[in-house]
Formats: sequence, structure tokens, C-alpha cells
Amino acid sequence: MSSPVAQTATADRTAVPSREEIFVRAREIAADAAKDAAARDLTGELPLEIYRKIKEAKLGTLRIPASKGGPGGTISDYIELLLILGEADSNIPHGLRSHFNFTETLALAPIELEDRRHLESVLAGKLFAGAHTEQGTKRPGDITTRLSRDGDRYRLNGRKWYATGTAFADFATFSALDDNGDPVSVLIPADRDGITILDDWDGMGQRLTASGGVILDNVEVLPHELTSRRLNSEIGRHTSTLRQLHLAASAAGAVQGAVKEGIDYVLKQARTTAHSSAETANQDPFVQKFVGELSAGAFAVVTLIREAARALDRTADAFATGDAEAIDAALIESALTTARTQIVTSQLALNVATNIYELGGASTTSRALNLDRHWRNIRTVYNHNPLLHKARVIGDYYLNGTTTHLREGRVF
Repeated sequence: MSSPVAQTATADRTAVPSREEIFVRAREIAADAAKDAAARDLTGELPLEIYRKIKEAKLGTLRIPASKGGPGGTISDYIELLLILGEADSNIPHGLRSHFNFTETLALAPIELEDRRHLESVLAGKLFAGAHTEQGTKRPGDITTRLSRDGDRYRLNGRKWYATGTAFADFATFSALDDNGDPVSVLIPADRDGITILDDWDGMGQRLTASGGVILDNVEVLPHELTSRRLNSEIGRHTSTLRQLHLAASAAGAVQGAVKEGIDYVLKQARTTAHSSAETANQDPFVQKFVGELSAGAFAVVTLIREAARALDRTADAFATGDAEAIDAALIESALTTARTQIVTSQLALNVATNIYELGGASTTSRALNLDRHWRNIRTVYNHNPLLHKARVIGDYYLNGTTTHLREGRVF
């Protein structure tokens, strides 16, 4: 048994929520998650109950179009969902990153027989995750995990890393090399015998995303569980950009949470400084100034994130036209928009999380408040892909028209 989260009961396929119902439930789940978010970070307790509620509420169906039985939410809706959950605990939207990457392909690509099963599982509230990265290889993306034929089926052996969200998921995708040394992927139940989810992520931030390792010990794989279908390269580029914006939206949630908790601290606990003429902290003009600046910083971060989401919506709309030139232009524009958004929001977000301590004295550093988790979480999220590389690629584009990295579908 691998996954530490119990499988939810089989949901009624016909009871797919509307877009509006998803947002109502998301706010309820976020309110519950916020109550003990600081304590969870201190103890390292995975938010298993929160993800159980996410499955029960079928939040993961949001991007499935109405024509395929889903709520028909836009990318802007999906990013808004992340902002709601992230304000409560930025670990939670981060843990859904692989799932929404998976459902975006279901949303945009023609549904083939292989995908019909997966679509039904998503509509039933199931979550998808997985892991492809490995530790100890010469370069990122190198694979040592093996898929070996065993009669009329296969056996999977190896060890994966950065398995974000897999501890909460029902299904997981893993990459491997087959007997010929060719790369393949499998999509299998996350609780299958031989899969062990370690939860050994030791990063300073995003501690509760279950982003550590997975041991694959002679795991049985059936022939139909090989993901033989090759994704359209344009859709791959689109989902790559979406994964980047998902990270930024998770960090934006941490910014919102930092400002909210900072204001709560002022209203409930903070005292004026010894030299302040104000009777209470909320009347102190310097505290008021900092709250204003922190609020403005959070507003700018969220506004940029929403603008990037609209750019990705335009890309999704372009796919429906079938116009190759329009699709390519939209893909480049959304990649540029998201990369620029990441560069600027990283600076604003870290500034907000650092200056939250200006709202009080030494008591703001209390471990019980755990305000430092917001800075740690933001810093960790923005360490996923080098922003210096992104800035250089953007500059090269505007100076020389170079689109090589913008078209590769990896970190743009």
C-alpha cells in the first residue's frame, strides 16, 4: 500500500458540480484549511483531510469542458481556484499541479479510447499526480527507472523524486525506459502493490506537498496502462506554460495569506512601540503605512497572475480555431506573459513576506505564528526554474526575435 490517503468512495458520475458550486465548496475548504495551516507546517502533518474534501467536492473537474461532461471552467477560473486555496495554505494548490496539468490535456485534446477511462475518473473526483524526475543522474530528465516485460504484462522498478501531490492522488504517472532503452510512461493506480510514497521532502518550504520520493519495487503494469498516445507538441507547450503559472499562483496564495495574517496580528495581538503616540497598533501611522504597502504588493501580484491566466485562456481559445499560425503566436505570447509575471511577482512576493515583520516587534517572530513559512514557501516555489534564464530568454526575444526556448515546451 503506497498512498497515505484513503481512497474516497466511488462518486456519482452524474453529480459533476457547476463552476459556481466548485467556488462555493473551495471557499469552504479554504476556510477549514486556514484554521491550522501554521500548526501543520510546524508539525509536518500532511493535509490528508483537506484533499479528501477536495475529491469529494470534485474541484479537480473544473477545466473539463461541458461538452465532455465537466463544469467548463476557464483557465482564469482555475487560477482563481488556486488563489482561494493558496491564501489558506500555499501547499494545497501546489499539490494539485500535476492533476491540472493532466486535465488540461483532457480539456483540449480529442478524447481517444485511452483517455475515456481517465476522463471518467476525473469526473468522479479522482486526482492524478506522479513523478518523472530522479536523483543522482547527470542531468535533469535522465531516467534510470526500468519497465521490463514479464509475460503478457510488465514490471516497473526504480526510484522517483519530486512526486508532488502523489500522496494525495488516486492515479500516478511514472516515466521509465523499456527493454529497448526507449522512454515510456505508465499511468497506474497510486495504491498498487510495490509503490511506496516516502514523504521525505526536506525543503525549507512547501513542506506539506509530499514532494519527496517514490520507490517502485516490481510494480505490475498492464499493457493498457502504458500511455502510448503522444501529445500534440503545441498542447505540450501550452501545458508547460500552465505549469509555470500554477507555481506562481501557489506563491500568490502565500502572499495573500501573509497579508491576511499580518492584519490579524495587528488587530488581535500587536502593541504600539514605546515611542508611538498611538494608543493601539491599528492607529499607529507607521503600521497603517506598512499595511497599505503590503496590501498593494499583494494586489499587484494577484493582478499579474490573473493577467497571465487571461493570456493562457486566449491560447486555449486559439486551439479551437485550428489555425496553426494563430496557435503558435498565442503560445509565444502566453509564454512571455507568464515568464514576465514570474520575474516580477517573485520580487514583489518576497518583499511582502519579508516586510510583514514591520507590523510588530519581536513577537512577530513567534514560532506559534509561524509567519516565516510564507517567505519560505514563496522562496521555494520560485526556486523551481531559474528566473535568470527566463529574463535572458525574454531579452533575447525582444532584441533578436529568438524563440528557441519559448517553443521548447519545458520551463516556458
